[in-house]
Amino acid sequence: MAHRTTTPGHPASPQGRGARPHPLSPPRQGHGELRAAEGHHPQPGTAPARRTPVPPLLLLAHGSRDPRHAATVEALADAVRALAPHLPVTTAYLDHCAPRIAQVAPRLTGAIAVPLLLNRAFHAKHDIPAALRAAGSPIPVADVLGPSPLLLAALDRRLAETGLDVADPAVRARTGVVLAAAGSSDPAANATTRAVAAEWRRTRGWAAVTTAYASATTPTVPDALAELRAVPAVRTTAVAPYLLAPGLLPDRIATAATAAATDHLAPVLGAAPELARLLLTRHAEAAATTDATAARTA
Repeated sequence: MAHRTTTPGHPASPQGRGARPHPLSPPRQGHGELRAAEGHHPQPGTAPARRTPVPPLLLLAHGSRDPRHAATVEALADAVRALAPHLPVTTAYLDHCAPRIAQVAPRLTGAIAVPLLLNRAFHAKHDIPAALRAAGSPIPVADVLGPSPLLLAALDRRLAETGLDVADPAVRARTGVVLAAAGSSDPAANATTRAVAAEWRRTRGWAAVTTAYASATTPTVPDALAELRAVPAVRTTAVAPYLLAPGLLPDRIATAATAAATDHLAPVLGAAPELARLLLTRHAEAAATTDATAARTA
């Protein structure tokens, strides 16, 4: 199936709205924001009544040599500020980008760090705590972002941007989706990604959802697409990157998905409204836990 396409990090094709796409064009890849998905999720800033000022939010990202990564992180920080104008939001990076954690964390007394990570893998378990210790910062760290219904809603949004009618149950029932993650050497992190895929299929009624990885483990995106095409109910395939920002691994996924002729290729999660809400939820949860701990030790 042919689709109009845009390439990650590049402007859209000059084809007109009614132009017929080239038969060998890569799968359509959506960009831009749609209206935020409605859902019964915790609203930003809904932590229990606080006796102390709202703690600043320190958004911790991995960092990348690809400038699109930092631009996406800063766009997400701006989305959080728009939802919670009262909340001071600062970003810091583990590597490659500035400012680094050591430059920011020591001066944010009373802050709560929220890691911009989908799974509790090596960065969450080791790198971030080590960086905060090296900086001499005792600030608490919130839970990672996944799993969460808000992430599933963001994945829906990104697939909808490719032209796939995710709101139609009949379309979902004939669509097989590859949830394409970075991949980890930690088996528990990969198991969590598989659980997200299973939940996404269960709650949305996709014909099938399987996982693929850009590094560290298998299956690859082409292998996952081949698996989906063997499922009798699958008539359309889609690849949804389970990644937060553009960079080397998302580009690897996009290249593999295009070469394997998927019908729909979604962009990364990026500065989706659901992610901004989720960051505020994790911040509120950590603030409530910090308050409770302080009350018990008072």
